[in-house]
Amino acid sequence: QVQLVESGGRLVQTGDSLRLSCAASGRSASSYVLGWFRQAPGKEREFVAAISWRSDITTYADSVKGRFTISRDNAKNTVYLQMNSLKPEDTAVYYCAARLQRISTVRHDYGYWGQGTQVTVSS
Repeated sequence: QVQLVESGGRLVQTGDSLRLSCAASGRSASSYVLGWFRQAPGKEREFVAAISWRSDITTYADSVKGRFTISRDNAKNTVYLQMNSLKPEDTAVYYCAARLQRISTVRHDYGYWGQGTQVTVSS
């Protein structure tokens, strides 16, 4: 099992940058694929980005490509989401998620979830 704790969410303005962190703990935490999802009020939780345990594969939602960067530090068991050029439509609760095996963009493929961190982008 793995436990996930997100941090870094806050209120920012359009165009600002923000970095989210997710600390993973538990047995073999560094072996998990780690992903970020987000959920805006009244909407389904959607995929944002994911990274393989070796960091050799990353994938992004089209809506964040070129603006967001996912990375991880296995020595610290932490995954990061660097978010640049933030827009009001990026406002959501951001969740960290983990799974074994292959990288995936599908929400239901991830069995472990954090509690989420709120990102609010004002216009």
